[in-house]
Amino acid sequence: MKNFKKFRITFNAPVTLGFVFISFAVMLLGVITHGTVTNLLFVTWHSPLTSPLTYLRLFTYVLGHNSWQHYIGNMAYMLLLGPMLEEKYGSKKILGIMVITAAVTSLFNYIFFWDVALCGASGIVFAFILLTSFTSFKEGEIPLTFILVFVFFIGKQIYEGIFVDDTVSNLSHIIGGLIGAVVGYRLNRKKSPETDQP
Repeated sequence: MKNFKKFRITFNAPVTLGFVFISFAVMLLGVITHGTVTNLLFVTWHSPLTSPLTYLRLFTYVLGHNSWQHYIGNMAYMLLLGPMLEEKYGSKKILGIMVITAAVTSLFNYIFFWDVALCGASGIVFAFILLTSFTSFKEGEIPLTFILVFVFFIGKQIYEGIFVDDTVSNLSHIIGGLIGAVVGYRLNRKKSPETDQP
């Protein structure tokens, strides 16, 4: 019993946990309002540029989810990968990656896919997946884990985008994954021993 008292709960990954909790609150609001709040503030689509909400939704759509299954699936990955990435790169960089992924994905969708609405953190999840595969990266090497992750996750999205007709936006997954790969390469390349030598 004395040993048990020594343990305490720590807020170990503020950005990840904050995102999970805010998304949970948004999900509850969506359920209570039968989707009205979600559709108004947390789904991005080709709405008029004259509306201020258009610009807000370019970022907030990642907090919205269309079902509990959708929410739990994304948050499971966030909680699995987010804390490790925050510990390695810092909360500010992880928050930056999330914001960039949200903005790039939504802008690309807004410009090229007028009839597609985006909702959910799947793009960020794929960015985290690819970013995680670079944790053991060294200059001049390509981790086999990265190649396999890229083939399995991004390859699957490309295949489904071409041959499978569903409601999942494979484009957001692909863009998120590419951002994670590029950022992972750049961050770890700067930290590799070879680049630190004079």
